[in-house]
Amino acid sequence: MGGECIMRFDDTNPETEKQEYIDGILENVKWLGYQWKKVTYASDYFDDLYKIAVDLIKKDKAYVDEQTPEEIAKYREERRNSPYRNRPVEESLKLFEDMRKGKFEEGSKTLRLKMNMQSDNPCMRDLVAYRIKYIRHPKSGDKWCIYPSYDFTHCLNDSLENITHSLCTLEFEVRRESYNWLVDASELYRSVVWEYGRLNLTHTLLSKRKLIKLVHDGYVRGWDDPRMSTLKGYRRRGYTPEGINNFCEEIGVTRKTAVFTDIELLEHFVREHLNEIAPRKFAVLDPLKVTITNWPGGIEQIEASNLPGKEEKYGFRKVPLTGTIYIEHSDFKEKDVKNYYGLALSTADGKPKYVRLKYAYNIAVTDVVKDKDGKITELLAVYDPKNTEKTSTSIHWVADTSKEGTKVLTAEIRLYERLFKSKNPAEVDDWLGDLNPNSEKVVTAIVEPSVKQLKVEDKVQFERIGYFCVDPDTSKDHIVLNRTVPLKESKWKKT
Repeated sequence: MGGECIMRFDDTNPETEKQEYIDGILENVKWLGYQWKKVTYASDYFDDLYKIAVDLIKKDKAYVDEQTPEEIAKYREERRNSPYRNRPVEESLKLFEDMRKGKFEEGSKTLRLKMNMQSDNPCMRDLVAYRIKYIRHPKSGDKWCIYPSYDFTHCLNDSLENITHSLCTLEFEVRRESYNWLVDASELYRSVVWEYGRLNLTHTLLSKRKLIKLVHDGYVRGWDDPRMSTLKGYRRRGYTPEGINNFCEEIGVTRKTAVFTDIELLEHFVREHLNEIAPRKFAVLDPLKVTITNWPGGIEQIEASNLPGKEEKYGFRKVPLTGTIYIEHSDFKEKDVKNYYGLALSTADGKPKYVRLKYAYNIAVTDVVKDKDGKITELLAVYDPKNTEKTSTSIHWVADTSKEGTKVLTAEIRLYERLFKSKNPAEVDDWLGDLNPNSEKVVTAIVEPSVKQLKVEDKVQFERIGYFCVDPDTSKDHIVLNRTVPLKESKWKKT
């Protein structure tokens, strides 16, 4: 429609303003693919807001109150007027000027709007417009010792910036009446206000207070912990802007407040996008050694697709194969069973069971090596260089190249699950007790050599396992990857 979007920050409370939050919001919004026209701050208009407050006093629509915060709350609940509500205009003007000059203690005086103390809407019961705070502001410095409230600032900033549409979530709907009252009382242009339902995801918390506790008390690694319901957390986990935006487009906007969207729908759209862009690699998370007894020796470079079906764009890679490889423990059973497609000592009728090493050869297990406790430590196998046996499936693998002078590459793999066990942890009294103790599991995996070339935030699909993202903790000698999502929708349930 040819409009412009302004990125405005409410910095009316100097006690809570931190540049890291501002920088984080700007970075996250830009990462999602959105570019604002300009960035503004509520504090840019402190001079204008002060003049409007003075004009409201002159119109007898605001007054200086000397009640304590506790008294104000009590009187508002009881719908009783402050004893200072009808003080003379000139007296309020003088007191407000003295507030600005720093002549009074914090909490001793406030400027309140003369609205309607009998209103059924609590937001119309003489809201506080200004309070005294002897705190240096990060942008305006020491110029002010009185600061406007959010309720006073938001609507007036909309008018001062000629905002056509002011969008907010439904919990602010109760403020629309006071929003309109203040703009009209100030004789300013009134923006159109639209409220919409907040997006609620299952197994997540949106309470800033609770999220801060998780971070400060060490329950998670930080604001960007891959389990956190923050954009920084989603980004570190490996979610893509396209996946998130496609999810938001799918669910749309609603006026309902109690609707919870299953987080697996978000994961579906992330998985769908990663499937289109994530190059394929091999990794073995639970390694079982396999020695191919008839291997002729040396290394054979196997050609493997970087992205099946899109080879023209993404090409191929070389994966080394030797006489010693590693497979997943789950890809072998001593006794074959129906509908099991992994390796076994033999088929049900006693024949060798051949399974394809993906992109390479068929192999069949001939013997099993166990330790003194009966745990399988190694498989002995043979390979068929001509792949004469037709197989219905294939398994992933990583070769041991140490005998050929190349160190086997390993990586730290962080496997993430839901941070909370309950679908709606906000309704759980002991919400910390609802934390999932298995939300992060760390394993050491053997990975193919090309993983060494990945950079922080690169995405890959470890074939047959899931999608992963290179974590910022990665260093030259230590690779760390976070599981973004499994290959298929999980059957995760509260346990």
